[in-house]
Amino acid sequence: MTAIDTGPHETASIPAAATTTNDAPPGWGTARTIAFRLLFVYSILFCLALSQITIVYAGVVASVLPERMALWQLGLLSPVIEWAGRTFFGVDAVLRNTGSGDQTAFWVLWFLIAAVAVTAAAVWSAVDRRRRDHRRLWAWTVLGLRLALGGQMLAYGFAKLIPVQMAQPPLATLLEPYGEFSPASVLWMQVGSSPVYEMILGSVEVLGGILLFCSRTAVLGALVSFAAMTQVLILNLTFDVPVKILSLHLVAFAAILLAPYARGLADLFVFGRTSRPLRMPPLFARADLNRRAGWVLVTLGLWVAFGAAYESWYEYNEYGGGAPKPALYGIWSVGDHRVDGRSLPPLTTDEQRWQRVVFDTNGAVTLQMMDGELVPVQARVDDDRMTIVRPEADLHVRRTDADTLVLTGVVDGTPTAMTAHRLDHDSMTLRSRGFHWIQEEPYFR
Repeated sequence: MTAIDTGPHETASIPAAATTTNDAPPGWGTARTIAFRLLFVYSILFCLALSQITIVYAGVVASVLPERMALWQLGLLSPVIEWAGRTFFGVDAVLRNTGSGDQTAFWVLWFLIAAVAVTAAAVWSAVDRRRRDHRRLWAWTVLGLRLALGGQMLAYGFAKLIPVQMAQPPLATLLEPYGEFSPASVLWMQVGSSPVYEMILGSVEVLGGILLFCSRTAVLGALVSFAAMTQVLILNLTFDVPVKILSLHLVAFAAILLAPYARGLADLFVFGRTSRPLRMPPLFARADLNRRAGWVLVTLGLWVAFGAAYESWYEYNEYGGGAPKPALYGIWSVGDHRVDGRSLPPLTTDEQRWQRVVFDTNGAVTLQMMDGELVPVQARVDDDRMTIVRPEADLHVRRTDADTLVLTGVVDGTPTAMTAHRLDHDSMTLRSRGFHWIQEEPYFR
């Protein structure tokens, strides 16, 4: 969407072949004026209320900001949200830092923003009845929507282009029955199992975001963003991913940016007709200020892109696939398991015996019991010692060879000794199948 006009005779067009100008009529109708006022108030409130939309503009500085900064706006609004939840819906709308964007508190906040926007638009229209033209304000609104959408496209895009948003499935998930996974986990592991696919998805989102920060390519950026975010919204709805509110708004922002060009796009792509250029109102009356604003916008886009790339690269090397693997990394199958010198047979009914021990990145340790249950534990693993909080365990770790582990010590107050052997997790089908140009028959397992 072209929001910055560099001169009174310059037009922003979709096809290069257009030859005439389609200037808008001198005034807006009542319905259009009211709709714009509602959009103006609503979009400002929504973007300011969700710090996720604004925090990306801190760039690389965001990585050193206190964690509470990510929710500071919502923290200020929490008392109002809780009151509205109790008063209007009879629900407990307490904001929790769980990572879910579809909490009760967010739905109540959405209701409040809509209610305030409707009220403000009504009062605005009642007070200012004669005004029927908000062209300059419309240009600034378009710019705001481009910034909101572009920032999110770059943030989410780089999180996929540098695959950290959907990381490769953890080792413990290789042992879990498929039917136990939630739809959201299935989606996450499906994408994470193919880093190349995830990077392609991310590159599309990054492309859309970058194009939105340049006035001449903003329409194309809105098109790319609309297609990408529509897919994201569908996945969020069908796989029950708790980012439905935000993805719905990003699709709506892209659609609003494209709305003035709908007729031209239809002429070009559907009817095969010449599409006339659409002249957008400039941000400023002076051409030099509009040119400077254009460069500021491009610079801002580069700043956000660099910040998003830096954050994703840091997380990839600190927590994702680039993080260093611990010395015991892998899946270890427990063979001999002795308690008080007595060997425990591998019975599925034994609630005390361990079946496997999984050591993953970032110190994550998971125990698999004999009935198949996977139990994540709080554990500290040093070079020759493993301490577990629950079940309470203090075990000496000794490796007799690269694939054999001996654990001796105390578990829940009882002397325990175990011998475990490393499983080749890379030989499992999900990791070993790979890519094949030629397949004589479908390979489904």
